[in-house]
Amino acid sequence: MTADGTAQEPLTDSGGEDSGKGSGKGSGDGTGGGRPVRGGWVGALSLANLGVWVGWFGPLQLLLARQAELLAPDHKASALALVTGTGAAVSMVANPVFGALSDRTTARAGRRIPWVLGGVAGGAAGLLVLARASTIAGVTAGWCLVQLALNAAFAALTAAVPDQVPAHQRGLVGGWLGVSQVVGILLGTALATAAGTVAAGYAACAAFTVLAALPYALMRRDTRLAPADRPAFRLRAFLAGFAIDPRRHPDFGWAWLTRFLMNLSYSVSTMYLLYYLTDAVHYRGDADEGVLVLTALNTCTLLATVVVGGIRSDRTGRRRVYVIGSGLAISAATLLLAVWQTWTGAIVASLVLGVGFGVYTSVDFALLTDVLPTAEDHGRDLGVVNIANALPQVLAPVIAAPVVARLGGYTALYLLAALLALAGSVLVRRIRSVP
Repeated sequence: MTADGTAQEPLTDSGGEDSGKGSGKGSGDGTGGGRPVRGGWVGALSLANLGVWVGWFGPLQLLLARQAELLAPDHKASALALVTGTGAAVSMVANPVFGALSDRTTARAGRRIPWVLGGVAGGAAGLLVLARASTIAGVTAGWCLVQLALNAAFAALTAAVPDQVPAHQRGLVGGWLGVSQVVGILLGTALATAAGTVAAGYAACAAFTVLAALPYALMRRDTRLAPADRPAFRLRAFLAGFAIDPRRHPDFGWAWLTRFLMNLSYSVSTMYLLYYLTDAVHYRGDADEGVLVLTALNTCTLLATVVVGGIRSDRTGRRRVYVIGSGLAISAATLLLAVWQTWTGAIVASLVLGVGFGVYTSVDFALLTDVLPTAEDHGRDLGVVNIANALPQVLAPVIAAPVVARLGGYTALYLLAALLALAGSVLVRRIRSVP
């Protein structure tokens, strides 16, 4: 944005070319920057995103489960549910609030970068609190801090896509963000496993999360908002902005609902993966290593499809058919976990799940950016979208714990996950404005 706040100043990559000239408030048609983004920026954005996912999934895949097992061995499932559910509740509020705050930020560095840096620093601090926690209450407090801070960074990173990426590249960029997500899950699991102790695992994840964000921040490519253009803050209007009417924006409403169902399926099916291996599969080796193997296999097939799926969606201009097909694959994978409870079955399910989530991750993100309600509030609107990611983490423990304990065990749990994914796939057809 120029000194008088009338237009965004040119954003440059390492080659010095303009990367888009939309206004600081967005392009008005929701298409993002006018010129294609280049590889250096996409790589730095993806690396920062990878760091956030390491900070989340090192704990979620192993460390929190192990800590719950150490601190409350007789009630490990309910203790883990308390910790993850409380943290997810914080995430559900934090993401849209920090997204909206980044929309209104007038820092010289830009609207998003300050929240990325502050978020990863706070997330690392929360991980170090977890490393020293000796009670379930302390673990809950540390995890809430991690969720609060890393959601600030994540909200800012995702909002940069509709800010700066033209619509015809969003499947591609969504694909690379999907790569960073799944590699982050794998790397977080690997760091947690290789560190040797729970405390060392948290420290390793904290260090990586901070270091991964630095290249993106150092590029200093961000949209800026002049102080004169920032609307006056009114609490009632600020809060009312989060209530997006699905009757006025039906495609956004259906896109939100389908993402919620798919993420609820994923949360229900992965929350107790460690316990699934020990209690249902009766895995004979180290269960931590078993989780790592399944995550690695899932990553292989996901990486094989995530970028390709996004590119093909961009080239064909079609989104829905890819989202529907990927959802059916996810449903099939969770059904396998329900009916084939062996180590071989878990391997096959992980491979199929990777195929489904690879395509889904890239194309559904592109679809969502195509149906955002306003060009001025990308951070807020994507924050509302991310409630569909966080709310399932709140509901999953409430749903999964009684299903496992009293309503049919792991067979019933994974049948439920399959039905949720199937419903999410079918309802994508209700989205009309995107082919």
